[in-house]
Amino acid sequence: MEDLTLGLVFTAVFASQGLWALILYLVQRKDKKKDKKAEVLDHQSKMLLGLGHDRIVCLGKEYLAKGSVSEDEYENLNKYLYTPYKALGGNGTAEKIMEDVRKLPIETD
Repeated sequence: MEDLTLGLVFTAVFASQGLWALILYLVQRKDKKKDKKAEVLDHQSKMLLGLGHDRIVCLGKEYLAKGSVSEDEYENLNKYLYTPYKALGGNGTAEKIMEDVRKLPIETD
């Protein structure tokens, strides 16, 4: 008899709309948290892209005004700023400046 009562209670709980509403609420809440995290990551990527663009433009203009670039400066600009910037989808002004910097004479120590 206890097994039958326990089975009925178990069935009633899982068949109730309230339980399914709770499960649905929890799943939707988890999805909203994922959406928020994705939005934050998107903004962070855009911020990094903007910062990379700014540094490439500022440093590139400095080297162009100087008329030359050292090996270390070129490596830092190209390898550590421009390459990741381009991989993130950056283009435009920074790309043009980088093309001009590549044409500069390289200073040797």
